[in-house]
Amino acid sequence: MKDWPDEHARGDDVMIALHARRSASAIGAWADMRGSSGLAVVLTGTDLYRDIRTDTSAQHSLDAASRLVVLQELGIEELPAQHRAKARVIYQSMPSRRDVAKTAKRLVAVMVGHMRDVKSPQTLFDAARLLGSRDDIEIRHIGRAEEEHWAQLARKTEADCPNYRWLGPLPHGDTRRAIQRAHVLVHTSILEGGAHVIIEAVCSGTPVIASRVAGNVGMLGRDYEGYFEHGDAAGLARVVTACRDTQKADDPARFGLARLSAQCALRAPLFAPETERRAVQQLVHDLRETP
Repeated sequence: MKDWPDEHARGDDVMIALHARRSASAIGAWADMRGSSGLAVVLTGTDLYRDIRTDTSAQHSLDAASRLVVLQELGIEELPAQHRAKARVIYQSMPSRRDVAKTAKRLVAVMVGHMRDVKSPQTLFDAARLLGSRDDIEIRHIGRAEEEHWAQLARKTEADCPNYRWLGPLPHGDTRRAIQRAHVLVHTSILEGGAHVIIEAVCSGTPVIASRVAGNVGMLGRDYEGYFEHGDAAGLARVVTACRDTQKADDPARFGLARLSAQCALRAPLFAPETERRAVQQLVHDLRETP
């Protein structure tokens, strides 16, 4: 959430707080002094899919706010019914990058994310094994292992599967270039509030193959065709294979790489900096109009 403050930002008449639970004390202090007037809370995946269900301080933050912001279109459905009317979607943004030439000799799939349970790296390891005989498909995995057993699994997959490479953590600029040069981004998470890496891919002209979970569907749209069921390594492998098998065919009418690219291009305007800027300005305006 690089374009939002780390915790909360306030002026004389408005406060925009990030995270219902983590900013609960600041939200409570504002509410004690001013009530809900001028107060917005921006909700992340942790808020939507965990904290507002289990944490009373997060629940109080929802009650206190006059406006709620979610980062993808299905986020509103996760809110208690009584709070949905005061919620809106503001997508995070990323400047677009020009298209670059990509090799036709193989399909390069990149996955970006530090390895932990919620990111479901095991799905990628299993798909790499299913694709192990395909020397025309290369899988690059960027991110650190947050527990040693993930590092061991990544190294074992690398040893067993010549087409899988674990690159470890990379600087952001190098990661963005790797996404730009890949043919597809793979995103296997079980829980997301609005993954920024999806925005980076779409704004780099790289289509996404993603687990069909609410946070990803809310970013890419209900009708997007590049999904696989969460944890279904065979389903992931099938979509990757379809992208490789259609790599040289520039035909959006046929399921494959060109079709997913065209569908992602339609979503790109949602993630443009000017779109986010206008939405935030409108939020501030509306907060100042709140009685």
